[in-house]
Amino acid sequence: MSTHTRPLSRQDYKTLGLAALGGALEFYDFIIFVFFAVVIGELFFPPDIPEWLRQFQTFGIFAAGYLARPLGGIIMAHFGDLVGRKRMFTLSIILMALPTLLIGLLPTHATLGILAPLLLLLLRILQGAAIGGEVPGAWVFVAEHVPAKRVGVACGVLTGGLTAGILLGSLVATAINKGMSPSEVSQWGWRLAFVLGGMFGIFAMYLRRWLHETPVFAELQASKALAEELPLRTVLREHRGSVVISMLLTWLLSAGIVVVILMTPTYLQKVHAIAPADALQANSLAILALTLGCVVYGRLCDAIGSGRTFLLGSVLLAATVNLFYRGLLGGSDALYAHYALAGFAVGLVGAVPHVMVHAFPPAVRFSGLSFSYNVAYAIFGGLTPMLVTLWMKEDVLAPSHYVTAISAVGFGVGLLLWLQQRRAARIAQPA
Repeated sequence: MSTHTRPLSRQDYKTLGLAALGGALEFYDFIIFVFFAVVIGELFFPPDIPEWLRQFQTFGIFAAGYLARPLGGIIMAHFGDLVGRKRMFTLSIILMALPTLLIGLLPTHATLGILAPLLLLLLRILQGAAIGGEVPGAWVFVAEHVPAKRVGVACGVLTGGLTAGILLGSLVATAINKGMSPSEVSQWGWRLAFVLGGMFGIFAMYLRRWLHETPVFAELQASKALAEELPLRTVLREHRGSVVISMLLTWLLSAGIVVVILMTPTYLQKVHAIAPADALQANSLAILALTLGCVVYGRLCDAIGSGRTFLLGSVLLAATVNLFYRGLLGGSDALYAHYALAGFAVGLVGAVPHVMVHAFPPAVRFSGLSFSYNVAYAIFGGLTPMLVTLWMKEDVLAPSHYVTAISAVGFGVGLLLWLQQRRAARIAQPA
């Protein structure tokens, strides 16, 4: 049996499991902020500003983490292509755990005044630099460990692990909101979530000790085939088309995760007056469905190709997102079912890394993927919360309209990939 098509081995499953669990714990640290956005906005900004401005500024600090991602991602990817994937994969943990812990200990506006949101902004930027190296590093790491015909499911499982970190954050936030009174959450409960995140980071760093360098990088190192110049320079000179495709898919990924998963709990509370605990419970169910969707869509990439997967997935995403947000206008009776369907459809993000790891050659893969993903996420993921928040002042269905529009982008990329794959298949056929 070819090594490209062999089943996943016990070592493959161990690598996947450790990488996914470590990624989940680190992703928890990055996103726990958004689940306490309402409380953080009340504590870190003056009490006499308009509510919409408070939300705008709070999501602005949240978005700063996305804007900082290219800095960490490009630097870590540079060294990841030159000295090894594993070292950078471990470094990102430290850069995430310490700022998360410090946010949990940070004095509020009542104590520090304007210095409080500025320090919060600085720590959020450090978190962004860390996650900028973590996500592309994790995708490259698992893709280079498994057989070529199993890259889709491996990346889907890893992405599912990252989304499980969002689920963990949602569950912790739900437990804190259900187990404490609103005043207790405001006084100290929200801090518990961040301190716990710092501890998760330390544990994730311990887990990474058991991982080994990828066979692909080890082979490049042994054959002296590492990049001879700045890897990013090679990417920008020779692989611009791959960068564009990867950026468009990152736009799709950011729309699904940021709007449907991260912003919606606050949207449910503020726009539809749904209790925080109920909004977070529904969100937890949606993230559970998202995690499953990541694995399913990753497996589909291996089975039918990435082009068809994005054609089908983009249509399903647009349909379920419209069903969910429009359904809220008639009440919250179908909240859980509709949110779960939308969450599963967002699982299309699990197919994104399958395309991106194949878009760049091994010698510059980490740099190409990291640059494309992080720059696009800084632009689209960073600006989306503020854009959608402002749009909602005029249109209560702004989240639905935004995600539907980006689904059309995903469909267009899927069509392009399908045509490329058909052309490649014809060329490969014997005359």
